Amino acid sequence: MKQRINIVSLAVKDLDRAVKFYCDLGWKKSKASEGNIVFFQLNGLVMGLYPKHLFEEDTTVPFNKEGYSPFTLAYTAQSEKEVDEVIALAVKSGATLIKPPQKVFWGGYSSYFADPDGFLWEVAYSSEFKLDEHQNLIM
Repeated sequence: MKQRINIVSLAVKDLDRAVKFYCDLGWKKSKASEGNIVFFQLNGLVMGLYPKHLFEEDTTVPFNKEGYSPFTLAYTAQSEKEVDEVIALAVKSGATLIKPPQKVFWGGYSSYFADPDGFLWEVAYSSEFKLDEHQNLIM
């Protein structure tokens, strides 16, 4: 696993309200935003806003459960094979597998693990996600 974070996703109670708030701050939505998730390009990092109930469904973790927080850190893999390898390494290193690698509803391939302190990481691959020469996610 390379030393980087590509996406920080926030579980929001009201997506429209959250999007309006960030847009009112002068932020511009990414063209990759669609349906129930909205992305904002932040230099080399991307922030995603996702409705809390859908976030819980996707991660399979209720965020009111002690030890889990209502956001995830995401690592963008270059292939499905890399997703599998990163998840295997994380589990071998002491992570808890939350959701095994699998094809997901948005067309990619994804998995979730919790680090020893309960912070959720998504490891995902999509042919739509491109990294620049510095491994920054470009949406």
